Amino acid sequence: MKMQKYHIDQNRRKFLKGFSFALGATAFGMPLLSLASDQAGITRNKSKRYDSTSSGVKKLGVALVGLGRYSTNQLAPALQETEKCYLSGIVTGTPSKAGLWQKKYGISEKNMYNYQTMDQIRDNPDIDIIYIVLPNGMHAEYTIKAAETGKHVICEKPMATSVKDCQQMIDACNRNHVKLSIGYRLHFEPHHQRVMELGQQELYGPVKKIEAADSFVFQRDPSSWRLDKELAGGGPLMDLGIYCVQGAIYTLGQEPIAVTANFDEVTRPDYFDEVEQSIKWQMEFPDGAVADCSSSYNDSASRLYGKAERGWWELQPSFGYGGIRGRTSDGPMNLPNVNQQARQMDAFATCILEDKQSRVPGEMGLRDVRILMAIYEAARTGNKVKIG
Repeated sequence: MKMQKYHIDQNRRKFLKGFSFALGATAFGMPLLSLASDQAGITRNKSKRYDSTSSGVKKLGVALVGLGRYSTNQLAPALQETEKCYLSGIVTGTPSKAGLWQKKYGISEKNMYNYQTMDQIRDNPDIDIIYIVLPNGMHAEYTIKAAETGKHVICEKPMATSVKDCQQMIDACNRNHVKLSIGYRLHFEPHHQRVMELGQQELYGPVKKIEAADSFVFQRDPSSWRLDKELAGGGPLMDLGIYCVQGAIYTLGQEPIAVTANFDEVTRPDYFDEVEQSIKWQMEFPDGAVADCSSSYNDSASRLYGKAERGWWELQPSFGYGGIRGRTSDGPMNLPNVNQQARQMDAFATCILEDKQSRVPGEMGLRDVRILMAIYEAARTGNKVKIG
């Protein structure tokens, strides 16, 4: 029998509903009303409301909801490099994490929340953006809560675990007149932007075929939420395969019209008794192009390839946080690797400051979840599933 899921001392259904975050609520539950209790001697340069240059450009405050690996290793460091936003607050159910983050990033105690006090962010002028970095099955609940505070929202991918939840998230943001963006970092990465140009502008002629694979060998704790169907919504397709779906779509600038799929054999049933271990699928596009894709928790792959009438291009590695390399039939791309998350968050801050639509809005997240659900249906039934 599997160990109890996730590392919070509550069962997963209570966790999914948010109740388990009561853990330690009294330890730092009510945000304080004064800055006087900030840690002495902490340099708070990165938390200034305005930058240190003479331009006085406003920087928007970002609160991270959930302090897991992605927030810890990617988003928080990226917020030290952003030009138009900064790390101003956190929401966590673990008091020990709160203390560590406060010391490391100089976060004011009045900007530290838990899951029961998160609604009080509405009264905090230091926070302009709430970034939801929780298990997939919790995205809808906490995106809606974030929208109800009147703050703009970024939600990590996949947007949610059902099309219905995605629509409810969009409706909540519209109802509260806030912007919603999905954490599709690769739209802001130079190699992937070049792929968009090559494919959509048909610089080598019409694209005929795409190949995409994103996989890794899952060796984490078998109690990880990523192996819990209720919290993850699925396995590698939801976690990694969404990058393949995205890559095919923005290579072509088209949406798929049909999909076929199949699950691969489960060789590690101690891990994969709730979510798929591996999956392969093919998407068909309106102009006749096809995309052959795969994603697995028992393999290693990171590749996006496109073949057109007069040439080809390939990114490999393709989907990671750095070290992306690209080449074409004419030679290397010779493009820089950048901090993808910093660019992504700065782009959303610009949208807010200039009142523009996000390049990666909630509607895109909903579209992709609809495609993911069609892939699962095709794999379960063995039938071609139309998308539309």
